[in-house]
Amino acid sequence: MNPNPTRTLWISIGSALFAVFFVYSYSQGKKQEYDDKFGTMKQVLIAKKDILEMSDIDDTMIDIVEKPADFVEPGALTNPEEVISLVAAVPIKKGEQIIATKILKPGPNTGLALQVAPTRRAVTIPVDEFRGVAKLIRPGDRIDLLAVVEQGKGLDKSFNVKTILQDVSVLATGVRITNNIPRKLDDDGKSYTNLNTYTDFSSITVELDPQKAQEIIFLMATNPGSLYMTLRNPNDRTKQNLSMTTQQSVQGYASVNRNVAPTRRPTSVVTKQTVAPKPKPKKKRSRNNGPFREIN
Repeated sequence: MNPNPTRTLWISIGSALFAVFFVYSYSQGKKQEYDDKFGTMKQVLIAKKDILEMSDIDDTMIDIVEKPADFVEPGALTNPEEVISLVAAVPIKKGEQIIATKILKPGPNTGLALQVAPTRRAVTIPVDEFRGVAKLIRPGDRIDLLAVVEQGKGLDKSFNVKTILQDVSVLATGVRITNNIPRKLDDDGKSYTNLNTYTDFSSITVELDPQKAQEIIFLMATNPGSLYMTLRNPNDRTKQNLSMTTQQSVQGYASVNRNVAPTRRPTSVVTKQTVAPKPKPKKKRSRNNGPFREIN
């Protein structure tokens, strides 16, 4: 006898509903178990792909996922609007949570004025590759300033070199500032230049006390090409008592190097000059009532 097809259909539907209910109950039980163990789930922003340092972040680089609250890092961002159009301060790997300390945005800590310590002044000095350590100076570095001083006039004129300032803090190189977003808007108004690798600057800004700032401005006004820089180790804060380098002290280096052959003056070649013979005296003639005769 064939079973009733309608009854079989209802049994299958009931079995399916029971299975769905069982799976739902099991998943809810496991969810509650995980919630009790790890905490509730929270949404968090992660990197959809690797984000390079100093890259502009757009919506194609981020994604929103849910993670247990215990696995959400402190400071993790949840709103895409808090990240888009900002800059990655450090490299962010794919799947890594995006936290506030990994991005740079304008705020009260950016700009140059607040980087200058109270009672100090910011002074800008022109540089080039030769005077500015090949433009390898960066904001936050510490340098020494040397000046070439001209003394005397005419034959007595000489040039001396003196280290006038030591352990000077560099606030900016060109338009790149410490603790500021390291990018600048290009002339097209759309693209940006990464200032971390930016060496197309012609000046640096240092922090000095007002008196030293006044002296540096005097040197730049009277002889702008006389200032040179040397780069210090950031952990070296010592100041040395250096003597002035003069023309006489530099000339002493040649006497110590015995391998240098003495310079010989070129001998002058004396050419023989042909002495022209003295002209013979002209003979005089006199008339003495007769034919001419010669007299000396």
